[in-house]
Amino acid sequence: MEALFRDHTRLVHSVNVKYRRYLYGQIDWNNRLTGITGARGTGKTTLLLQHIADNFSEMNKALYVSLDNIWFTKNTLLELVDYFQAHGGTHLFLDEVHRYPNWSIALKNIYDSYPDLKVVFTGSSILEIYRSNADLSRRAVTYNLLGLSFREFLNFENKLNIEPFTLEDILQNHQRIAGMIISQIKVLPEFKKYLEYGYYPFYREGIKAYPLRLKNVVNTILENDLPAIENIEYVTIHKIKKMLMIVASLVPFSPNIAKLSSEIETNRANTVRYLDYLQKAGLTINLFSSKKGMSLMNKPDKIYLENTNLQYALATSGVNKGNLRETFFANQVRSLHHVRISQQGDFLVDDTYMFEVGGSSKSFDQIKNIQNSFVVTDDTETGFGNKIPLWLFGFLY
Repeated sequence: MEALFRDHTRLVHSVNVKYRRYLYGQIDWNNRLTGITGARGTGKTTLLLQHIADNFSEMNKALYVSLDNIWFTKNTLLELVDYFQAHGGTHLFLDEVHRYPNWSIALKNIYDSYPDLKVVFTGSSILEIYRSNADLSRRAVTYNLLGLSFREFLNFENKLNIEPFTLEDILQNHQRIAGMIISQIKVLPEFKKYLEYGYYPFYREGIKAYPLRLKNVVNTILENDLPAIENIEYVTIHKIKKMLMIVASLVPFSPNIAKLSSEIETNRANTVRYLDYLQKAGLTINLFSSKKGMSLMNKPDKIYLENTNLQYALATSGVNKGNLRETFFANQVRSLHHVRISQQGDFLVDDTYMFEVGGSSKSFDQIKNIQNSFVVTDDTETGFGNKIPLWLFGFLY
């Protein structure tokens, strides 16, 4: 057990506290049970360690533990909790909770048996807290951590302090907002960097090795995180990997379920379920048309990789600029809004706003005479009227 406390001390003392993600100030850390989910690599561990470094000068009051630690092969979480609270501990931070067997039952027992203990846990975005084996829905307050927005990347890289804007503010005041931002930074070169390597915070550890690290993250999600949550065998993992590479080579991908099922050698129900796994794992964005509701029984109308960095890392035949534009828009806007595929434009947002995404010369021809319609253009610093620069949609969070 001493090794766990040594790891805690080392990690807390080494964490960088100069930059904090957008979610840091939104979390109510006073809840008795708090969950933070998100795709692997988005910075959940750093979030916990920063909070500990900021708020606990008495090291015996808080403890950070990763539940994939080898210590738990011979010891239980309840044994650790009992010892920790008996020695004055008040705040427990549990990382990688999905790697612990029957994690939801263990958390329920801790919540019910230790009313004075506050617990924060992190887990894969695949976790479905409300479908867990124990009823955590009325116990845990959960948050989801996304990858870096373009706004965060700009602030992080250039020591800026630009706050997020609402979608309505961007639509109505984009010229003023863009003018304010481009007065501080040459935004288009930074945007190009972000599309290639700015979504996952670990890019700071080395840009040259970033694509390889990102591929390793994808493998870890599929080979370790997914089997830890869903009861699937290795042969299924292989099929899901093959599906991901098919999607990556064709994005935006309009799936033919019969053909896709044949290629990965499974039935239709499994194919649709695997597509759902990929989205929950933070690897794809599965969009439905405005006429069709989301359902595990329905196939998505269009599939994108979850972010543009994945396109650079996984694409086998180069990166298509049109795909990058649409992927960026869908990724950033769906963080706070409902995004659907549209039959007339590219995207329908909140069943209200129509968007057509393209290059700097993109016209309104496809969406003319449609109320609340906008053209979103790449390679432009500022817009005019209902023509808005693509990069501005990276300032929503």
